[in-house]
Amino acid sequence: MTVQQEAGVAGEALEVWIDQDLCTGDGICVQYAPEVFELDIDGLAYVKSPGDELLQAPGATTPVPLPLLMDVVDSAKECPGDCIHVRRVSDSVEVFGPDAE
Repeated sequence: MTVQQEAGVAGEALEVWIDQDLCTGDGICVQYAPEVFELDIDGLAYVKSPGDELLQAPGATTPVPLPLLMDVVDSAKECPGDCIHVRRVSDSVEVFGPDAE
């Protein structure tokens, strides 16, 4: 079974956001998916827009590109701060991360 099937997200648009209050600044997310995550000068991780712009507003989300889904999921699983949240766009249900059902 694939990760997409496990989460029931096959074909569904997903978005990711980081809770900076919990971010430890380890940069594991950036190692897994530098196209999606970036460490800022404050030492915390943020998501980037599809246009590569750092999104610093609290709770800012960015789409998860399907080819990078596994990298983003691995980032959420390995994050020591448990601060990476991946949710469905359609109903905002978290499918990967600390609040996933």
